[in-house]
Amino acid sequence: MDGDLGVVTASKVRVAAVDILTGREYSRTELETKLRRKFPGHASIEMVLVALAGEQLQCDRRFTEAFVRSRLQRGQGPRRIRAALREKGIDTELFEETILLMAVDWFSLATQVLQRKQGGRDFANARERAQRMRFLQYRGFTVEQTRFAIESLGDSVEFDV
Repeated sequence: MDGDLGVVTASKVRVAAVDILTGREYSRTELETKLRRKFPGHASIEMVLVALAGEQLQCDRRFTEAFVRSRLQRGQGPRRIRAALREKGIDTELFEETILLMAVDWFSLATQVLQRKQGGRDFANARERAQRMRFLQYRGFTVEQTRFAIESLGDSVEFDV
């Protein structure tokens, strides 16, 4: 029954995987999840994933670089990006290598993000400073990066760490 459309072959799994990868980069974990949902229990999924990685059609390093770039453009800090990557199956080591290669200046990014948020205004009071601190920390910046950003914009703040 070669013409039977219901038969799932390794070739069909591969075609589905390549179709998924044409839209954007995916981590191996994400791609595996999508394939397991589409072809539950199919034995060739692992083999297809290994082959795609071997052919550089799927690459966790390339995925991580693209993901970090997109999150940097959104003004997200290292803690938030690292957590999102962990959810996608990327280990912290690969994240650390990627940001080293990209030479990310988190302190400068935190300052830029805060400057955009403030719109050039000074902090009106301690409450507003606290709101900005929470904003940056929600974005994934560390206390040190937050402190630097606030002090860079002309306001020195006492931190209770």
